Amino acid sequence: FSDVLALPIFKQEDSSLPQENETKHPPFQYVMCAATSPAVKLYDETLTYLNQGQSYEIRMLDNRKAGDIPEINGKLVKSIIRVVFHDRRLQYTEHQQLEGWKWNRPGDRLLDLDIPMSVGVIDIKTNPSQLNAVEFLWDPTKCTSAFIQVHCISTEFTPRKHGGEKGVPFRIQVDTFKQTENGEYTDHLHSASCQIKVFKPKGADRKQKTDREKMEKRTAHEKEKYQPSYDTTVLTECSPWPDTPTTFVNNSPTPAPTFTSAQHSTYSVPDSNSSSPNHQGDGTSQGSGDLHPSATIQETQQWLLKHRFSTYTRLFSNFSGADLLKLTREDLVQICGPADGIRLYNALKSRSVRPRLTIYVCQEPLRSIQLERQDAGNGDSSNGAIYVYHAIYLEEMAASEVTRKLALAFNIPLHQINQVYRQGPTGIHILVSDQMVQNFQDESCFLFTTIKAENGEGFHIILK
Repeated sequence: FSDVLALPIFKQEDSSLPQENETKHPPFQYVMCAATSPAVKLYDETLTYLNQGQSYEIRMLDNRKAGDIPEINGKLVKSIIRVVFHDRRLQYTEHQQLEGWKWNRPGDRLLDLDIPMSVGVIDIKTNPSQLNAVEFLWDPTKCTSAFIQVHCISTEFTPRKHGGEKGVPFRIQVDTFKQTENGEYTDHLHSASCQIKVFKPKGADRKQKTDREKMEKRTAHEKEKYQPSYDTTVLTECSPWPDTPTTFVNNSPTPAPTFTSAQHSTYSVPDSNSSSPNHQGDGTSQGSGDLHPSATIQETQQWLLKHRFSTYTRLFSNFSGADLLKLTREDLVQICGPADGIRLYNALKSRSVRPRLTIYVCQEPLRSIQLERQDAGNGDSSNGAIYVYHAIYLEEMAASEVTRKLALAFNIPLHQINQVYRQGPTGIHILVSDQMVQNFQDESCFLFTTIKAENGEGFHIILK
């Protein structure tokens, strides 16, 4: 094959190709000292197994040609190393996934830098609100190695934790920036990443050995379909993380992702107790009722906050009411996970919960609303009155709930109702208790009257 490439015709075609590949020479190269898996097909991305908490070296190499990026000569650059999700679905819900991990592992970080072992890194910073990233400055002209430790394991983010469930892949990504005129390291230079899976201590070694043994059993022809295992993992070029910095930043003037004002920490913990003051108690119709297709982006954000979906306001920051309503149940489950996805779908579709008990209540004839019915035959009015009943829907099945909802339905001041009785045999008055309410038949009908209390303050309600 090499002889064929050496033919003059191929050489001529090669020389006529544009020299674009030469100009797109990456300025840096990052090499992680961990072997790649031998069980990866030829044209797939490499996969590297890591042990939880073990230190792995990432060599930061200056790969510039003479004259490339001369403005950083003699200056430091900043790199941010992150552990992020490889799966696109998990990337959409990264904030929720990391918050869940933080809840289960309080005080821990997903990614740490082993400072004593690292070489040539200075001004190391870790942000408490960004547990999956570390940043540091380094001199490209000097030998630099950053030793990282990944503390999250791949099976912690699978739907089921029992045996046989495959762990999710992560990515190790390095983003490097140069200094701007105002002294901030926000001018993006280069990004690269690799795919990893993280196992419990020594699990990566066992998995590597298992893959190697499987490959040894394959025929020579089958082995040709797989790439060899390399002693080190070279991170391949990729887009900066995230691809669109301004998408998740709330009024941030920073044009590129920086650590101290990074995208995922700017909107870090938007829970119900720390909602924007502009959204609290707004009282708009969009915030308290159904979400209408005509709702603006701001009204949609208010609706999400009012309905306890504050952790998804960043995710749906550019969605109008129509955009959100177009999402199917499957879309929402995939984006928000099964629990919140179904809850959000039900909220959008206004699926009300069926009450546990329904009763119908009407005031006695002398105080009820009477509607005259006209006789269809001769047009004369009838003396018969229609008794208008109100439906009372009970969820708690408690006597206090009956009192509260009677007051609401008939515009009676709640503080003026002393007791609620039910008229029993021979006209006796039986105090309505929780147990009595629980034994009401569904769709029972009651007439009620009011009598003044013995002390003259307030009154009692009697159900008949």
